[in-house]
Amino acid sequence: MKRLWIVLVTVLALVAIGAYFWLRQAPQQLPPAVPVVPPPAIAPPPATIPPEPAIKFPVPAPPGMTRLPPLEQADDFVKEQVTDLFGAKTVLADLQLDNFVRRVVATVDNLARPLAPPSRWPIHPTPGRFSVETVNGASVIGTANAARYLPFVALVEAVDSERAVALYRQLYPLFQSAYESLGYPGKYFNDRLIAVIDLLLDTPEPAGALPVEVPEIRGPLKPTRLWLLYRFSDPALEGLSSGQKILLRVGTENRRRLKSKLAEIRKLIAQEKAGR
Repeated sequence: MKRLWIVLVTVLALVAIGAYFWLRQAPQQLPPAVPVVPPPAIAPPPATIPPEPAIKFPVPAPPGMTRLPPLEQADDFVKEQVTDLFGAKTVLADLQLDNFVRRVVATVDNLARPLAPPSRWPIHPTPGRFSVETVNGASVIGTANAARYLPFVALVEAVDSERAVALYRQLYPLFQSAYESLGYPGKYFNDRLIAVIDLLLDTPEPAGALPVEVPEIRGPLKPTRLWLLYRFSDPALEGLSSGQKILLRVGTENRRRLKSKLAEIRKLIAQEKAGR
């Protein structure tokens, strides 16, 4: 029995020694590393593309509307319609009917911008020179200057607003075509017209005479027509749009009368949104 115990202990010892040397010679095999897969990136929501602005004030076609010629061939047709509205005498004296539709569209658009070149106007520029006078050592817009604009103000007031708007609606496809050709595809001219009218109606009403000045002229050549260079001394007024500055130059009473006509026209063309 003792001999059997010794044999058993010896066998266990040999097994232990063999296992020890095997473990030393063979590196322990670790399970393969599991690659770390980063969680899928969460894509940001797609940017919201603002829809094209809806037409705020659509102009419905009048019943029984006459088929219009293409814009490039419309001068004679437009001249006939405008002459019927204003009268031949006024058309001859005050209006420029070549490219009349394009002139109207360009001028409306420019009245909200810093410059509105007279060469693009549908009317002849007011005759005479811009006049100033001196008050307390400063140049201000002359009180007599407003008289230059009286014929234009009288012309505007004499126009039958409802007839003018009816003609505008009849010719509207031409105005829209001219507006898009200016570089506004998909934009709506009537909306632009109302926005410009609103800007003009918002022209400030400063009290008293308005100081003006000629900017400093540098260089050897001096301009000979200084009356074309006057600007408002107040930077806030000089920073207004070209249309607002025109309303300031025409004088307080003329400005009131023109604003009244603009408000009347706006009411008629803005009502069309509701189909009235």
